[in-house]
Amino acid sequence: MNERLHSVLAQRGVSPESLAAACEVDPKTVGRWLGGRVPHPRHRFRAAQHLRVEELFLWPSPGPSGGRPSTGAGLELVGTFQNRASVPRDMWLSLLKGAQKQIGVLVFSGTFFAQSNPHVAKMLAERAADGVRVQLCFGEPNGRAAAIRGREEGIGDTLAAKIRASLTYYRPLLSEEGCEVKLHDTTLYTSMFRYDDDLLVNPHIWGQPASANPLLHLKRVDTAGWFDNYARSFDAVWATARPWTPDQERPSSHGQN
Repeated sequence: MNERLHSVLAQRGVSPESLAAACEVDPKTVGRWLGGRVPHPRHRFRAAQHLRVEELFLWPSPGPSGGRPSTGAGLELVGTFQNRASVPRDMWLSLLKGAQKQIGVLVFSGTFFAQSNPHVAKMLAERAADGVRVQLCFGEPNGRAAAIRGREEGIGDTLAAKIRASLTYYRPLLSEEGCEVKLHDTTLYTSMFRYDDDLLVNPHIWGQPASANPLLHLKRVDTAGWFDNYARSFDAVWATARPWTPDQERPSSHGQN
């Protein structure tokens, strides 16, 4: 069974029949692909293009011995999006609901994460109740990093206000076992959203909001790939972040300096 093809179809919300139509083949042919058969090269190309994934991720090339598939960073790239705003809402929901071990979010404000899903706190609490570790890390509203980022984007203190507004959605999680909310004051080069072995990486471009920047969808293949490099970066920021204590937070004029 081609588990990767099954997974991508589910995450993209694409039916086998729809993929068959895009590739101009019979639905039974797609069924055979799902069962493990490798498509003709032109069909592999069309399928990968339609699903917005790397062809080698769905059908890895055999290793030098002809046995197990090759591994490496290139195979970890499941798909790309021109900007974060173009990622389908259903994909965010599917990844969140499907996580079994870990959900990790590293952002400055991440307002879209809650605004596009008003029930996000409830859903995260439910995943935590099922044993999933939930780690949410937002920018320190009074920190230097948020102040600098706000100036670079030309929005001044607005970023700090957005962080405070975003945090209000997650107050109910502070009392939930398995849920942690922290604040960081680091130079954030990339926003990250981790769901077990799936990682959405949103690189930051100077002077632009994160939502306007590209997004990469990575799926972990081995410990030497992109996924683990980004995951270690997340862990490093998390280790230096402080727990969010909402009752002690007060606006600061730091960003005006």
